[in-house]
Amino acid sequence: MTATQRPAPAGPGGRPSTDPDPVRVSFRRYAGVRTRVLEVGHPACEPEPVRRPLGRRSRRRAAAETVTAPRLVLLHGYCDSADTWRPVLAELAEAGIPAIAVDLPGFGDAQPLRPGPILPQLDAFTTAVIREQAVLGSVVLAGNSLGGTMSLRAAQQPRLPIAGVVSIAAPGFADSWLVRAVGRYPLPLRLYSSLPVPVPGFLVRKVAEQVVPRLLYADAGAADESQVRRFTSLFPDYRATTARLEQARQLVAELADAYRLDAVRIPLLVVACGKDKLVTARSGRQLHSLVPHSRLLVREDWGHCPQLDDPPEIAELLSFFATGAVRTAQAKRAGTSPDARKGTAVG
Repeated sequence: MTATQRPAPAGPGGRPSTDPDPVRVSFRRYAGVRTRVLEVGHPACEPEPVRRPLGRRSRRRAAAETVTAPRLVLLHGYCDSADTWRPVLAELAEAGIPAIAVDLPGFGDAQPLRPGPILPQLDAFTTAVIREQAVLGSVVLAGNSLGGTMSLRAAQQPRLPIAGVVSIAAPGFADSWLVRAVGRYPLPLRLYSSLPVPVPGFLVRKVAEQVVPRLLYADAGAADESQVRRFTSLFPDYRATTARLEQARQLVAELADAYRLDAVRIPLLVVACGKDKLVTARSGRQLHSLVPHSRLLVREDWGHCPQLDDPPEIAELLSFFATGAVRTAQAKRAGTSPDARKGTAVG
């Protein structure tokens, strides 16, 4: 093989370094919050205007016929950002599946959260993202950790145009001792927050570098250094760490009344991870038992963020589930199955 024939060296994720990045980055505004969006697949565009007015029945029929392809909306967890989905987005791009990941308010490059309850602000933001994407295709929502919570809360809203939901390690059911400890705000956290002399920033970052891989990955030794740096950048100093702890405590308190699972009617896939140190696999099993029509996947070899542990498997899982969920949604929109329609017509 000559030098000119030799393939370019592969970059992260196996993509040749000369290939353009399939993940597009833009900034948009949802529910009044400016945020960063990572996107693969066909660029978002305005729908083609209808040339003549349609009656209500015709509009329903047109929507059922045109909205066919699954479109994944990916939500990240607490103290995370849309970048957690980059490896999965690259896999989805290669498979030709359109998807977006967004920075939730208060995280990544999104504008800060406003004072007051957190979950209602995230609800409004998530709703705006779903409605935008529903114009382009059948939306399947997938979220990890806090993103899993927001996905479940969206599934509770029957008017939202969602074909299905994947909830990965959503908290609030049977969480680990660490999550419960944050919610109760025990003595060590109170002492940390009230220290008369702030802990030096370099020491805070050093501790975060050791703790973050152990909390998020199934195997801390396999953690991606760039992902770890991204997480630890959220804890640059004592003040920022104290603010994040207080925010986490507020979120854990809000989780006590976060769910109305009897209202979930759409397809739901619950993903539980055996090596999750924040949300135990028992939590996923409990969620599955509370939503009888849901499906449960337990992976003993995944940690709290399986999109980091195993991007190809997560991408394949989301793709497979999304295709089935969209088919189910389209059958419901049509009112019945093709065979049943024939029987009705004959009768």
